Amino acid sequence: MPRPEHFAAIRNAGFDVVINLAMPTSDHAMPNEGDLVSAHGMTYVHIPVNFERPEREDFEKFQRMMDAFTDRKVFVHCAANMRVSAFMYLYRVRKDPNCKAEAMKDMQRIWQPDGVWKQFIESETASH
Repeated sequence: MPRPEHFAAIRNAGFDVVINLAMPTSDHAMPNEGDLVSAHGMTYVHIPVNFERPEREDFEKFQRMMDAFTDRKVFVHCAANMRVSAFMYLYRVRKDPNCKAEAMKDMQRIWQPDGVWKQFIESETASH
């Protein structure tokens, strides 16, 4: 989860868009994150994903945003990068099924999804 002082560095690294998947109640959530991001000339998108109940609609919104910004550099974050790694895995595999092993390895560097997230990933993978 970035802190307020990180947004200048994110912008200086060339990012144009920030997508936040954390809930507004997540640890270290910033109620004014959208304003901070906008103040640095970036676009802000908030898709709050309940960690205990990820929804297909959440991922579909994420996918639409990623597709809408394919010509821009996008910084995606959440509270601990677990939501991000799972959503990026699914997004990458939907775009290129041949990258499944590499995408899985990248996700597993962050965590080993279990429980509801394992089911969610399996369900979304099977649906495409």
